[in-house]
Amino acid sequence: MIVRRLEERDEIKALDDTRVREILNPNHDEGDLLLGYSLAHAIVAPNAESLPHRFKEASEVYFILKGRGLMHVNDETAEIGVGDTVYIPPGATQYVENLTSETLEFLCMVSPPWTPDSEERV
Repeated sequence: MIVRRLEERDEIKALDDTRVREILNPNHDEGDLLLGYSLAHAIVAPNAESLPHRFKEASEVYFILKGRGLMHVNDETAEIGVGDTVYIPPGATQYVENLTSETLEFLCMVSPPWTPDSEERV
């Protein structure tokens, strides 16, 4: 069994300017993780937004844990909040705006698993 505690994971500033803690990634983890995806926790600061970026070949899913925001995927925009799930297809330009004075927190699942060269700023 593998158990990961979020507070024990290192926080980094991601390419899109969000604060991210990688939870599971078969490309970076010790042990036998037989996963076709990676999982991370991300935070966008109050009244801020992530930088536009895209995954070259990976799809991504956001699951919103806390806050409200506007999700931008290519030419589409939708309001998002707690309990919402957003699918982002490969190659799509994306960014998210935090509309509140609280942090916007969400889980990010990337398939195939995230690697440093799998995404780029737009």
